[in-house]
Amino acid sequence: MQIDLRLKQKEHDYKVYINELERIELKGKVAIVTNPKVAGLHLKRLLDVLKCDDYFIVTVPDGEEYKNLTTVESILEQLFTSRLDRSSTLIAFGGGVISDMVGFVASIYQRGIKFINIPTTLLSQVDASVGGKTGVNNKFGKNLIGSFYQPEAVYCESKFLQTLAKREFSAGVAEAIKMAVTFDKEMFEWLENADLNDEKNLANLIYKAVGIKANVVMDDEKEKSVRAVLNYGHTFAHVIENQTNYKTYLHGEAVAIGINMANALALHLGLMSKEEVERVKRLLLKFDLPTSYKINDEELFCDAFFLDKKSENSKIKFILADGIGNAVIKDNISKSDVLKVLREFK
Repeated sequence: MQIDLRLKQKEHDYKVYINELERIELKGKVAIVTNPKVAGLHLKRLLDVLKCDDYFIVTVPDGEEYKNLTTVESILEQLFTSRLDRSSTLIAFGGGVISDMVGFVASIYQRGIKFINIPTTLLSQVDASVGGKTGVNNKFGKNLIGSFYQPEAVYCESKFLQTLAKREFSAGVAEAIKMAVTFDKEMFEWLENADLNDEKNLANLIYKAVGIKANVVMDDEKEKSVRAVLNYGHTFAHVIENQTNYKTYLHGEAVAIGINMANALALHLGLMSKEEVERVKRLLLKFDLPTSYKINDEELFCDAFFLDKKSENSKIKFILADGIGNAVIKDNISKSDVLKVLREFK
């Protein structure tokens, strides 16, 4: 299966290949950036299909806490030491952390070189690897340093997911649920009954999610309008991740909690019914995703929203479900309404 991304700048067009990793031919030197876990499990599979003049492996630590400028600097040093030039290619081989960091490195190394995404987690296959969002975290928040930089191609292989821990698999499902709630009611209903242990269903999930993401990116590559809807649940999730130092929750787990918080706000504003909120919560729980978080200080939690990329002119943009299958962007919600909902999670 293939999905074409046709962007306004034609030179940025690329394909997403689903279960079609058979041969990759590249000219010049190739750097494969991965982590020890992924390398041990899957590197041989990649090297079997890779044809290039020369390659080397860059290994970085595994975990969201290493998604920072220190790790970026270490990758850059290895690229300079190995004398990559502007005809070289980077391959991001791992999960969302690898995808985001390698894309960012590709965008700044010698003012931009090619990169390919080969995601090995469900979260990165259905979301992070597609669309050109790159970046790293700092003490102020998540992905606040980065760029929009599109890959040359994306290869999503469902067989890589067979080695995922259950938590990591579920974290990826959270991102797919996000897309279903905001864009596709039929997909949501399908997920309510789907057995994702079935390989065909899993490939279908990847295809559905990437299709939604591709359509949104083609319409709004730089997140000026509709692409912001893909941040549903993330405004809350990013605060949770930052408050827990990126160590307590996987990104998708934080998103699941954020979705439940966003739905509580939508319920308070009359955008969702109690039944709809409960349906979404049941679907999250079906995949063993967390839906609760203890907020110790709702004022502090609320203030943290203003460090989010979606804040503009001292206003917070909240992405909220408008029923199941639709979403709205709200930037006029009163602080008192937000605090009232946050108190529900104390």
